[in-house]
Amino acid sequence: MAYFPVTSSILSATHLSQFLQTKYSLSSSATCRLLKAGINHSYLVTDGSVKAVFRVYSLNWRTENEIGEEVKLLNLIQKNGVPVSYPLNDIAGKYIQEIDAPEGKRFGVMFSFAEGEKLLTYSSDLHFKVGEIMAKFHKITHNLTLDRAKYTPEIMLVDSLNQLKAFLPEETKEMQFMQDMQGYLLYEFTKIDNNKIRRGIVHLDIWFDNLNIDEDDKTTLFDFDFCGNGMLCYDIAYYILQIHSTEIDESEFRKKAESFLAGYESITEISGEEKRLLPMLGVSVYFFYLGVQCERFDNWSNAFLNDLYLKRFINLRVKRWADFNKLNVK
Repeated sequence: MAYFPVTSSILSATHLSQFLQTKYSLSSSATCRLLKAGINHSYLVTDGSVKAVFRVYSLNWRTENEIGEEVKLLNLIQKNGVPVSYPLNDIAGKYIQEIDAPEGKRFGVMFSFAEGEKLLTYSSDLHFKVGEIMAKFHKITHNLTLDRAKYTPEIMLVDSLNQLKAFLPEETKEMQFMQDMQGYLLYEFTKIDNNKIRRGIVHLDIWFDNLNIDEDDKTTLFDFDFCGNGMLCYDIAYYILQIHSTEIDESEFRKKAESFLAGYESITEISGEEKRLLPMLGVSVYFFYLGVQCERFDNWSNAFLNDLYLKRFINLRVKRWADFNKLNVK
């Protein structure tokens, strides 16, 4: 019987468990459970007291070479003491698995388990610690490159807005705001003093959803799926943006943002030019992720990506941050 083609599938956890038992020499009692289905699918793998996470990349999302570059980066920073969820090789020494899914060949990687849980809000002391972790990561990756995306203004602002146009009518006030903001941001990029900006490998997605914190406040960073090349202050800007989105009280936001920056600068300095750029770079990353959601509609966002969602995101996230920082869009 011929099956109708699909664009995205969720692999059977039962059969994936059997596959992983063979590849990683797990016991026959090892189990596998879907944790999260999105652009990538994450499965919790449990074998007795040992846990790991197996990530299955969506079709045509990352090439085998791009995943290999992610693996290389994680091995480098883990070796240098950054607390991250790192890749685990199979019994043949391979990191990347190939899976013949209904839609085509997909890739998978096993990662070490990050102990603890995700916390929406946490103390200033923990924000200080995250600042330290990010700065240590940046000290290692400063002036390094990966064979992956280069986060140029065109990728961040132009390509992303083109994706958004398919989901939000041009005549809406929200799309008008985004177009005006795009023009403002593209102009601001031309004014950057590049001699005072550090570049290298960025994570681009450091926020509470990609940090696990245990009962002893041990903090582990994970999900480097968007790692690529660009200004290191992208990571700083996006993290501060996320503090703003979770802390409604302005004084609490400022206290925690300052603690994070203090933690970062206890390891390495942030230039004045980098600090000046933080508000606009935060908005730029929001542009980028709205574009990703629209681009990968089939994989991830189809349950809620509609006019209402986009208008709320633009008004309560993008515009709120722009207004807070008085980014002057004419």
